Amino acid sequence: MSNRMKVVVLVVLALGLIVLFLFTHLRGDFDYVLRSRSEKIVAMVLVGWAGAVSTVLFQTMTNNRILTPSIIGLDSVYMLVQTAVVFLFGSTTLTMMGNTLHFLLSAGSMIGFSVLLYAFLFRREGQNLYFILLVGMILGTFFQSLTSFMQYLIDPNEFSIIQDRMFASINNIKTDLLWPAGLLIAAATLYTYRHLHELDVLSLGKDHAINLGVAYETVVKRLLMIVAVLVSVSTALVGPIMFFGLIVANVAYAFFQTYEHRYLLAGAALFGIIALVGGQLVVERVFTFSTTLSVIVNMVGGIYFLYLLLKERKAW
Repeated sequence: MSNRMKVVVLVVLALGLIVLFLFTHLRGDFDYVLRSRSEKIVAMVLVGWAGAVSTVLFQTMTNNRILTPSIIGLDSVYMLVQTAVVFLFGSTTLTMMGNTLHFLLSAGSMIGFSVLLYAFLFRREGQNLYFILLVGMILGTFFQSLTSFMQYLIDPNEFSIIQDRMFASINNIKTDLLWPAGLLIAAATLYTYRHLHELDVLSLGKDHAINLGVAYETVVKRLLMIVAVLVSVSTALVGPIMFFGLIVANVAYAFFQTYEHRYLLAGAALFGIIALVGGQLVVERVFTFSTTLSVIVNMVGGIYFLYLLLKERKAW
């Protein structure tokens, strides 16, 4: 089967799951139920697309298939902001905060952190990408420690408010944020697809990319910002999902067996949509909301991550 046909199969499967999610067990006010489910579908499509594309881009730049953008520390920044608001102003401020303001605060802080990190570290010529990742990981650990310190000091009842923000939730999606989030993700995706040929070359490694005429540092800087925007918007929209991108990206690599990013990006995004819609369908119809989608994704992702580590170890 050609890669083009594989994409068509994934599109059909994704559409089938979306239709199944929309129209199974329709009861009560049909208009309200369909509208509510449609909003969830849009949120899952946006998050699935952003998470998958950002992970494939990040792994192409680092030439490593077991790294995810979370290593930069964006998830830690998100939780630090949520905790700091409760610690300084109380949980009422966080719960009563407008959706738009909360989205701007969360996404803006993550993007701002990325801009400052890249601007500071890219000031020197020839700065190693792995050095940037190391600094991001150290800062992420520092932010996690600072977040934990504040969480120990706050009231247990207020901690429960923060605890709700630790896991992604499709059911609590803010519908008025779908349009701005969709526009940002669409703009980032459009830029990415205009540079597919550079991504194909980047997958060969830094030295080969430079020898073949790619302006490596310029391209990496821009793509890192695209990754930061995608991760920040999706995290601010539904919350952090740690291993999601790792799963769908590596499944796409195994399924398509190609270096061409036009198939890898589309395939990973479609696998992301299938995973989220199918997973939410299982959460609602099988587990009857007794667990959340992020818990299932993190459990499966953790097991899959260990499998990838063992697989890489055998390859060595």
